Amino acid sequence: MKLLRNSEVRKTLLVYSVVSISVTGIAWIWDSRFGLLMLGVCLIFLLLYQFVTYRRYRRISELALEIDKILHGEGRLLMEGYAEGELAILQSEIYKMTVRLREQQQLLKKDKLYLADSLADISHQIRTPLTSINLLVSFLSEPDLSDERRKKYACELYELLARIDWLITALLKISRLDAGTVRMKTETISLDKLLRTAIAPLLVPMDLRNQTLEVSATGEFTGDVAWTCEAVANIVKNCMEHTPDGGRIKLYASDNPLYTEIVIADNGSGIAKEDLPHIFERFYKGKDSDEKSFGIGLALARMIISTQNGTIKAENESPVGAKFTLRFYKGIV
Repeated sequence: MKLLRNSEVRKTLLVYSVVSISVTGIAWIWDSRFGLLMLGVCLIFLLLYQFVTYRRYRRISELALEIDKILHGEGRLLMEGYAEGELAILQSEIYKMTVRLREQQQLLKKDKLYLADSLADISHQIRTPLTSINLLVSFLSEPDLSDERRKKYACELYELLARIDWLITALLKISRLDAGTVRMKTETISLDKLLRTAIAPLLVPMDLRNQTLEVSATGEFTGDVAWTCEAVANIVKNCMEHTPDGGRIKLYASDNPLYTEIVIADNGSGIAKEDLPHIFERFYKGKDSDEKSFGIGLALARMIISTQNGTIKAENESPVGAKFTLRFYKGIV
């Protein structure tokens, strides 16, 4: 390392040399022996200054080389050798900055992989019904197609388009929740009214399946009614799809000073043991899932609940069925 290329060192040496020459000259005029003594003392201090400065700048240079390696993805920052005051402060700040940059790098990498996987899942989910739609359109264009089959294909086409519409709507809701742009309202409503509002769109499909619905609720709910109804409806819809014709779905809710609890249970096939840890993951489809399922309803429900300081737990009932427990806490947990 060449110290003299550092302007700060050059200025210090220049000032030190001028002072040393001046002091030595004055001492020489006073007494030649005293002048020689002062010259020796000045040279000793000059050598000490050079030694200390050299060691300091050598460590700074080593630290700079280590940082350069880290920036190029090589090596790791070792801080054990820096114990001096100013270098200790410098290395501490650099260490914190390095750790933060690495955390951000890992998060960006994770987000990039997650985005790529999500786009692949979304394209797959949309491509499947689109393929069926193309086939149905080609069938409908046949000139000798009977009215009965034309009506059947039209109904299937309408159902597929409704599925795509629901998927896109759900994905837009998830993206808004991910981006943090959703502002949850604070409203107070009776739990009975909340549950009946949430299940209203599902009453006809459940009636067609001859499924029995039991609702029992006491107390009030405070939160965003519209989004909470969305979450409850998605969970009930999942239970409906996994409950056989003639089955039963129960909703009961209560309120206490700590939290508001909503329990949704069915007497269907339950949740496979290997699926339990993953059912709230986006695009996850269990082994017993319907072929029309997209795997985002429960993920959306969990996001809505957690955004409102709530939790959701899934478990199997005894002897049969699945149970979802929702809790909306009235304080920070």
